[in-house]
Amino acid sequence: MGVGLIGKAEVERIRRVFETVAPLLNERQRRIWAAAEALALGRGGIPALMAATGMGKRTIWTGTQEIRSGLHAQGPERVRGPGGGRPRKEDLDPDLLSDLDLLVDPATRGDPMSPLRWSSKSTEKLAGLLRELGHDVSHDTVGRLLAQQGYSLQAPRKAKEGGQHEDRDAQFEHINEQAKAFQEAGQPVISVDTKKKELVGAFKNGGREWQPKGEPEQVNVYDFLSDAAGKAIPYGVYDIANNTGWVNVGIDHDTSEFAAHSIMRWWQEMGSKVYGDAKELMIVADGGGSNGVRTRLWKVALQELADHTGLRISISHLPPGTSKWNKIEHRMFCHITQNWRGRPLTSHEVIVNLIANTTTRSGLRIGASLDEHEYPTGKKVTDKQMASLNIERDDFHGDWNYSISPRQLPLVGIR
Repeated sequence: MGVGLIGKAEVERIRRVFETVAPLLNERQRRIWAAAEALALGRGGIPALMAATGMGKRTIWTGTQEIRSGLHAQGPERVRGPGGGRPRKEDLDPDLLSDLDLLVDPATRGDPMSPLRWSSKSTEKLAGLLRELGHDVSHDTVGRLLAQQGYSLQAPRKAKEGGQHEDRDAQFEHINEQAKAFQEAGQPVISVDTKKKELVGAFKNGGREWQPKGEPEQVNVYDFLSDAAGKAIPYGVYDIANNTGWVNVGIDHDTSEFAAHSIMRWWQEMGSKVYGDAKELMIVADGGGSNGVRTRLWKVALQELADHTGLRISISHLPPGTSKWNKIEHRMFCHITQNWRGRPLTSHEVIVNLIANTTTRSGLRIGASLDEHEYPTGKKVTDKQMASLNIERDDFHGDWNYSISPRQLPLVGIR
């Protein structure tokens, strides 16, 4: 496509600008803006704008012709030219997007859990497969739809966080099969993780937001810990099927008990209202941190969670070196970061409100609350406690995949 002539950093910059200005512009204004950017970039400009905005080549080219001919200066009355506005393929064919998604996800390069998906199939091959399914599409349309759905065609580049485990792809396939079985049975599947800890106070936050000209938000010059009003530890729970989530904002320590309590809060506030008849819960988690695969306290806390909710909890950990592929990272956390970009996180209330007001065009909805409990570190789990767990390990990588069923005990432990 020639995007490489411009550079990925520049394409990403244009994408961020487009996401900011697009809601403020009508169709014609977006076309003119994209065309002006393309002309300013020179060779490779149109492909770069296509990749950054998802607009079609003809749309941007039409904008360049309007600019060159002076039509853009004739006033805002007409958005499209006479006869313009052919309906989009996905509007005429409601099954097109779902069939395209099935073709490329989850069997794309061993990465079924990543929503920033990348496909080794060319748009021509995908268009051919879609035509076999009865869809009248071209490879250009497929490319546009892939860009809109969060796919990109990439080469491997600094994607590994460590050595690749020989069973990495098999684990992803196992997770995917488990998740499909749970969802088909109407049982919840959640992705969990701790977001980056934040200092609370007048500290600079990355990004920019709209402010009156010449009146930027005033923040501290230096980020000294002693100037902070505390810290915020956001632990997130993302409901994959319903595109909803919950963030428990802690103020103490990111421990396994904090992680389990965060899941409990999600279940009380959101999960139980959607899955009132649920008997099981599937959790997809990283292999490290407070929900780590080797962390004894994590399993003890999950046992207490199972005892309290009555749910049989199945846990699947992402294989080593793939924490950035956790669905919550790209379906929820990235939108929270985008929502509070450029804003100092001056209080815990500000943080909770910004999280709870994060939405997307795809319908993401997030609940949030402040957790003022203390979660002391250094707790030891005895062999006796481990022996009391009602745990069953899967035949395939029982260290990564296991289930914890409720015990017939009084409800204790989870606050």
